[in-house]
Amino acid sequence: MENLIKDIKRPSPGFRFFRKYILNKYIITVVVFLVWMTFFDSTSFLVINELNGEIKKYEEQLEYYKTEYQKNDNFYKKLMFNKSEREKFARENYFMKKKNEEIFILVVDSANAKK
Repeated sequence: MENLIKDIKRPSPGFRFFRKYILNKYIITVVVFLVWMTFFDSTSFLVINELNGEIKKYEEQLEYYKTEYQKNDNFYKKLMFNKSEREKFARENYFMKKKNEEIFILVVDSANAKK
């Protein structure tokens, strides 16, 4: 009977581990700090991850605009240094014409085009 009472009073090995390591004030402090930094702080990991996503999106837009700028710059140079290209562009987009020349603009009737 005495052995049974001693076994009941003696804490189990799992409880000793829990008390020694889990309830340690330093472990609790580190866990609270990590939770705070992950969810509540203004520089939390979640906010930083969101900001990195925005940075990536803007870098992709920057690449897109650089390629568009390069295309437009090439087109501009082609128009400025090539008289025949300039004339072709003016005729196609602004319906310009030479003297004594007539331009006919053909419009397709959408009702007849479907048949």
